[in-house]
Amino acid sequence: MEVLRFLAALSILQCGTAVTKVLELSDRFLELRGESTWLVMFYAPWCGHCKKLEPIWNHVAHALYGTEIRVGRVDCTRFTAVATEFAVKGFPTIMYIQGDRRHTFRGDRTNEDIVGFAVRMAAPPVQHLASQHDLIGLTERPGHLFFLYAGIQEGPLWDLYKEYAENMRAFHYFYSIGADCMVENFKLESNPAVMVFKDNKHFYYPMPEDWEVAENHSVINETLGEWLNHERFLTYTKITHGILPQLWKIKKYLAITVVKENKIGSITTDEDTFRDMVEEVIVNNRDKYHKYFQFGWTGTPDLANSIAMERLPLPSLLVVNATTMQHHLPEDPPHHLTPQAIQIFLDSIIATSAPAYGGDSWPVRVYRMYYNARTSLEDMWQGNPVLTAVLFGLPLGFLSLICYSIWCSDILDADEDEEHHEKKE
Repeated sequence: MEVLRFLAALSILQCGTAVTKVLELSDRFLELRGESTWLVMFYAPWCGHCKKLEPIWNHVAHALYGTEIRVGRVDCTRFTAVATEFAVKGFPTIMYIQGDRRHTFRGDRTNEDIVGFAVRMAAPPVQHLASQHDLIGLTERPGHLFFLYAGIQEGPLWDLYKEYAENMRAFHYFYSIGADCMVENFKLESNPAVMVFKDNKHFYYPMPEDWEVAENHSVINETLGEWLNHERFLTYTKITHGILPQLWKIKKYLAITVVKENKIGSITTDEDTFRDMVEEVIVNNRDKYHKYFQFGWTGTPDLANSIAMERLPLPSLLVVNATTMQHHLPEDPPHHLTPQAIQIFLDSIIATSAPAYGGDSWPVRVYRMYYNARTSLEDMWQGNPVLTAVLFGLPLGFLSLICYSIWCSDILDADEDEEHHEKKE
């Protein structure tokens, strides 16, 4: 292992500081990428998002140091051949590279999410648990969600489970265990069985009747995929810009509690009380609403405002149809909402009697673009009015001068022509 590190150091220029484990890569990376497993950040020095990610990337490198995963970064403005080879279209781009395999990271740019992505991609799609002790250890991790296959590892259910694990492992953990290891603490509903562990509970995939009959294998394929998709998030998950594209794929109503986090991640007492009240409704009525809704909360009001195309009061409850992109808002003001009122609101959405707004038509898309541009400009003005005036004032000033010179030249030419005709007469 030390010899490999020495050879890699000779071929790749490593960062000179002793506090980082990040390798600074060059064009030589194209020749050496197949010799190791890599997690690479493609960046540009002028990119603000890249600069913001830099300290997080150093933490990622430290967390993965000692594993088989090597963490590096490439300046795409200097080494354009590398950027072209890996089809980098934006900065920063994070990519897991192992030989010919390459997977782009599409989650939130946090230390925990990036490290989890790298670890899952480096491990087998389905990781086997040798004992019940290993399973108990996983269940004791706070906020941990994972899928588990229990039973004999053969047949259509096992084959499909492995296939879905391969397709979804960039976002979720998949494990397997022998049925005998489940006897003491868990009573299996069937053997084999597929389960999801989340919210300090576990839920079973409902096996179809006569699932062993060959004609029913297609039913398992359809229902297992739908079940995995519906169960892949916590019952009341935190919604961010990074996770939102995956939430749309669930094809359920997305019910968002909107609050505002400050820089240290805390919210006001009133907003915290409202969030807890919504969570209590969800937990107490899971069997009623889980089929129709994915619940979550966001501390970034701009995310919800962009969907509703208006500045929502804080706190708020916004429900979005992931298929049509229409949204629903309670008729009562947020401070008047009670658990009973929230249930009435959710029931009206299920019954399709609640008023719907927005959508995904072209006029709505154009208005959403206008709204996002306007709010971005307003936020820039509130944050730094002088800089905003300079950024937008100078181009408008130059445009005005150009227009003035064009129009004035036409007027002057017209005056000269009139003068010339008068002299001739």
